[in-house]
Amino acid sequence: MMKKLFTIMICLVSFSALQAQTKVGTINNEYILSQMPEIKQVEKDLTAYGEELDASIKQKYDDYREMLEKYNNERESLTKIIRLAREKKIRTAEADLQKLQENSSKLLQIKQDELLRPLYQKIAVALEAIVKEEGFTQVFNENQSLIYISPEYDLTIKVMKRIGLEISEEDQQAIGN
Repeated sequence: MMKKLFTIMICLVSFSALQAQTKVGTINNEYILSQMPEIKQVEKDLTAYGEELDASIKQKYDDYREMLEKYNNERESLTKIIRLAREKKIRTAEADLQKLQENSSKLLQIKQDELLRPLYQKIAVALEAIVKEEGFTQVFNENQSLIYISPEYDLTIKVMKRIGLEISEEDQQAIGN
């Protein structure tokens, strides 16, 4: 009797597991981003910020170079105490310049993330609505080493339509929808 009950329970659990199928989709976030009109402003803002950082580095470098040149020209006439103080100031300026150069790429990355966040949020909201409407249980980003998925599960075009982007026939065929 217990054995039959146990067998029935296993059958019921197996049947339930078969009922709870997964539905997997894909999305190409980078492609959607490239088609969003807002990306042009993001690129302009990022370029402007990069130019500001470059100008700041150039100014620091010019100040450093001027300080070094002045020191070299006056070095022989300086007292030991003044010479040591200027050498310390030059080393500090050199270290500051190096830090600014190292941090500029990090600052640029932070700015890029800040500017792209609203665009990714817009994509996420549209994707979440589609996932709920169509019952997807998993969605993979195509740029993350996905080997193959049937084009019918690619949500890229649906998300683009949801956020109001125009999609050419050529793009629809290229994506596979």
